[in-house]
Amino acid sequence: MNAFSPARLMAILRKEWLQMRRDPMTLRLTILLPIIQLVLFGYAINANPRHLPTALVSGDHSIYERDLITALANTRYFDIRNYATQAQADQAMRRGDVMFILDIPAGFGRRIDRGEHPQMLVDADASDPVAIGSATAALSSLTASVLRRDLPPNLQASAPPPAPFEVVLHERYNPEQITALNIVPGLIAVILTLSTLILTSVAITREREVGTLENLLAMPARPVEVALGKIIPYVGLAYVQIIMFLFASIFLFGVPIRGSLLLLLASLGIFITCNLSMGLIFSTLARTQMQAQQMAQFAFLPSMLLSGFLYPFDGMPRWAQVIGQCLPITHALRIVRGILLKGNGFSDIWPDIWPMMLFVLVVGAAAVRLYRRTLD
Repeated sequence: MNAFSPARLMAILRKEWLQMRRDPMTLRLTILLPIIQLVLFGYAINANPRHLPTALVSGDHSIYERDLITALANTRYFDIRNYATQAQADQAMRRGDVMFILDIPAGFGRRIDRGEHPQMLVDADASDPVAIGSATAALSSLTASVLRRDLPPNLQASAPPPAPFEVVLHERYNPEQITALNIVPGLIAVILTLSTLILTSVAITREREVGTLENLLAMPARPVEVALGKIIPYVGLAYVQIIMFLFASIFLFGVPIRGSLLLLLASLGIFITCNLSMGLIFSTLARTQMQAQQMAQFAFLPSMLLSGFLYPFDGMPRWAQVIGQCLPITHALRIVRGILLKGNGFSDIWPDIWPMMLFVLVVGAAAVRLYRRTLD
């Protein structure tokens, strides 16, 4: 056996360097994508969300209500929005537009002046226990001091002064704050993204590398026919995954199905098509399977981290929320959690359906157009 040769090693290293230079796209993706991800996620991720949307339904307009709203705003955990009725606030919570509902009853200020210690009802969306944890703690700590300045002298003089009112917290949709009820429905969307996006992203590049792409291009088939032919088999495979996920969610983790199962399957069909269309674009743009997989991974990480799956969506800065709103998985997560945990109907999930439909139209048209260019 020949001894180790530094000359042969240098020859192999030179060969690999030349091969890397011949594939500048892979080199750029390898170097630039991690830097972009580091900067993006470093600024966007926040495990202690603030400025959470909060609905205020008030039957009292006393000075105590104004003090309370000011104190809540000063905690920076609550972003107060006025709603006329409890029904409107409930609908907003089902859609995910608000995470808290403050219900201040009529005569709240008058009962405080009388020393009757009235109750303020607070509904919290506990489908994401992590998002509301710090905010509920801050809310409970306000009762002892927030109204001291405006209390009648007889109540200020008591020692120790009692809390002028009581906060009654009602945690909806997940009152026991079971983490699995939040994570498992989200995993359905995340795993579907991973499987459908990566599988489709190598669909065309695989044929290019094995030499069958020329035969595909020679076929008398329109680009839209080729695109549909690439997508439809993976749709069926994705639905098999969904059925498996739902069985496991129900029988292993006790996740309820409070809404329509057919509505859930139809909505996830649009989400699957979004991912397959995006994967088809990557497959058309990439020259190798490695490039396609790098593009898919670059799309998958923002989908997982900026969608509200691991970190509260409302805790991210505004620019990160804008990016997250453009991702199909953000809307799919809201739909899955809304149907399973809240029993949402079509009118509740429509604000998340139409962005995914628009995504399919735009990205699908782009995929067909890019494939057409390969025919030239």
